[in-house]
Amino acid sequence: MCGIVAALAARNVQGILLEGLRRLEYRGYDSAGVAVLNAAGQLERQRAVGKVAALEAALGQHGLPGHVGIAHTRWATHGKPSEANAHPHRGGHALAIVHNGIIENFEPLKRELEADGVIFESETDTEVVAHLLDRAFLEQGDLLTAVQATLAQIDGAYALAVMHAGAPREIVGARKGSPLVVGVGIDESFIASDALALLQVTDRFIYLEEGDVVRLSDARGIEVFDADGQSATREVHTYVHGDGAASRGDYRHFMLKEIFEQPAVIAATLEGRLGAGRVLEASFGAEAKARFAKVKQIHIVACGTSYHAGLVARYWLEKLAGLPTQVEVASEYRYRDVVVPPDTLFVTLSQSGETADTLAALRYAKTLNYLGALAICNVPGSSLTRESDLSLMTQAGPEIGVASTKAFTTQLVALLLLTLSLRPERGDDREAALVQALRGLPAVLERALEMDAPIAALSEAFAEKHHALFLGRGTQFPIALEGALKLKEISYIHAEAYPAGELKHGPLALVDADMPVVAVAPNDELLEKLKSNLQEVRARGGELFVFADAGVALQAADNLRVLHVPPIDEILAPILYTLPLQLLSYHVAVLKGTDVDQPRNLAKSVTVE
Repeated sequence: MCGIVAALAARNVQGILLEGLRRLEYRGYDSAGVAVLNAAGQLERQRAVGKVAALEAALGQHGLPGHVGIAHTRWATHGKPSEANAHPHRGGHALAIVHNGIIENFEPLKRELEADGVIFESETDTEVVAHLLDRAFLEQGDLLTAVQATLAQIDGAYALAVMHAGAPREIVGARKGSPLVVGVGIDESFIASDALALLQVTDRFIYLEEGDVVRLSDARGIEVFDADGQSATREVHTYVHGDGAASRGDYRHFMLKEIFEQPAVIAATLEGRLGAGRVLEASFGAEAKARFAKVKQIHIVACGTSYHAGLVARYWLEKLAGLPTQVEVASEYRYRDVVVPPDTLFVTLSQSGETADTLAALRYAKTLNYLGALAICNVPGSSLTRESDLSLMTQAGPEIGVASTKAFTTQLVALLLLTLSLRPERGDDREAALVQALRGLPAVLERALEMDAPIAALSEAFAEKHHALFLGRGTQFPIALEGALKLKEISYIHAEAYPAGELKHGPLALVDADMPVVAVAPNDELLEKLKSNLQEVRARGGELFVFADAGVALQAADNLRVLHVPPIDEILAPILYTLPLQLLSYHVAVLKGTDVDQPRNLAKSVTVE
């Protein structure tokens, strides 16, 4: 959740650090800070509660110039949002550290340090690490050795960057359970929790592996050491999305831009993965064909929006591939005794590839008897993809808005590619028809986005409401769940979703004129049953808003507003019907004046449990 930026250069790094923090604002945070070594070799620090703009204001006209520095945006875990709890934290007067993650054994370590006379200035677990590092540096006289010695004492998840006035031309970073990348420049180097933070200075990155420690220095350049302390070689990757992906362009918000990017990113996700009438299973990796031939069951594990994508995939996998499928929230999966039937494929879904609960679930799954692990992810080089046997990149590009849009629909496309790759009847007419429909999907989505203006008008009916109900049947039930999640995430309207057939089992008691009911009505075998459910709502005075297939005979009437969606193959309908629900939540949030791209209390990349 938090953001790290560090820089070692011959130029003043303050601007690089602040711009890096701005580029990480999408993650969600409550405070920000920066520390540098000044021209006299002294450590200077400035912190502020609130946005990066508050930090810039606190820095004033002269700021903190220096050639070595670290910076951070914090999302509170240990200790409330305050300047005292903001990063960077100091160990003594010469050492500063920024840290993402949670140190699980910080309490006994803190008691030990306090017994030695250390006085703590904050409530955070990070300050414990700062004092341990300061003590180790005094003993070792070398920053890299001090970091390695300290890491041996702490348990938990972390990404960190450290600097010390006693090692004035060095920065040391480390990662375990939380992402960290090294930016490779010309006679300068950088560290960040996300490559996006450094695109203004480089497009070349080293993605650190689990347990890696890195030292940036003038004398030795970039040195990486593995979890055993041995020198390691890590490949330098070129970032492929380009700096412009982080710009809003002419759009008012990143979320709206990302909604409208979906036809293009879905086309990119399909590119090179469709053959003549079939899906190319080699897209999932060289071993995919052999492993897929053995699969008899599927376990899908994910969090939040990705979990909803998994729920849609369950319908597809059981209907099209005949494979029993279980979908589970990652934070629940990892804390129960899982029974793994023979030849079960473990599938994880994550936009970032660094979601803490999903990563922990994967590591737990690898101790069980799974056939293999497949990651569907948007970030090449992420922990999830590196630690899985197979992977498929969703090609969504950077997603800045906290409420996921294009990451979700590209996950759905990837899951449909997986489903078709697992069908026993490979290359038949049904697969050929769906491949053809997938090729035409971006054009259909373009037509759906033409609904933007009427949906904006429709949204006015929600602006003063406090609750909403979303209904769907079959594959549209998870889409209703996703629609409700989007509305509550960015407009702060309480929203729930139910299978439409469950209305009479409780939710119908909530229906009245003040509870708008949103339904999705594709032209499938459940349409007539859905219509009956909608009549139950109208009979009780509920106001209905229905997104219906253009071929569905459903006309507007009192308390019933209908927007028609372009026709599409019923298998692809969940992808299509996601877009109008995204637009609805967006326009309601705009009317309510909320922070669309950075909703309160939420973060983009959830890298702590």
